[in-house]
Amino acid sequence: MSKHSTDADVAFIQALAELLNKNDLTELSVKREYGEDDSLEVRVVKQSNIVTTTVAAPAAMAAPMMAAPAAAAAAAPVAAEDPAQHPGAVTSPMVGTAYLAAEPGATPFVTVGATVTEGQTVLIIEAMKTMNHIPAPKAGTVKRILVSDGTPVEYGAPLLIIE
Repeated sequence: MSKHSTDADVAFIQALAELLNKNDLTELSVKREYGEDDSLEVRVVKQSNIVTTTVAAPAAMAAPMMAAPAAAAAAAPVAAEDPAQHPGAVTSPMVGTAYLAAEPGATPFVTVGATVTEGQTVLIIEAMKTMNHIPAPKAGTVKRILVSDGTPVEYGAPLLIIE
């Protein structure tokens, strides 16, 4: 973060957000150098729609899943309910990017049907280049995973459901 905390920086960030919207971009990252050991790094991200993925078998989590049109039509009644209102919903404590595994290609922390213990890491949210482990708030079984790997999430967005 810059040692400068000026109105010019705020105006600069607002201009970046306007550029993002005007040019239909999803992300914009800029680094401003003010001098030796003084810079401002800004990353502006437009939240995309949250993707809901239901996985039938744990092995299927190794690759991103694409829903077939017939499967999407069958899941339509489930999509009508708000997962954030579910009593077992685990919601995002911050804005960032959700990751289902510790690194690309690694085994996911949890899969649908997996039993978790309270405090067990269920996924990671990267925010400002910091990896934040998200713990299970209670013990139970993972019923749904509501985000896909690398998906941007907002504060309060439902991530998964544990019953």
